[in-house]
Amino acid sequence: MYVILVYDMGEKRVGKMLKICRRYLNWIQNSVFEGEITEVKLKELLFKAKEIMILDEDSIILFKSRQEKWMEKEVLGKEKNELNTFL
Repeated sequence: MYVILVYDMGEKRVGKMLKICRRYLNWIQNSVFEGEITEVKLKELLFKAKEIMILDEDSIILFKSRQEKWMEKEVLGKEKNELNTFL
């Protein structure tokens, strides 16, 4: 599945969340990640995130799609992290 993950964490937890997300998805902008991920890997990512989150203060928002081709992406201005796929 293809996901876009957006998080809002307390200042002390942002670095840890960034490291967790980078293991599973591609960083595209501050606190925003995207990429293909299996259901199992997504559950693993969310489990690790919940371990560091304070549920009354922090949040994660997930946008899910079966495949990337069903989502249209438009960037205005400079893209922070261009995704280049080399085969």
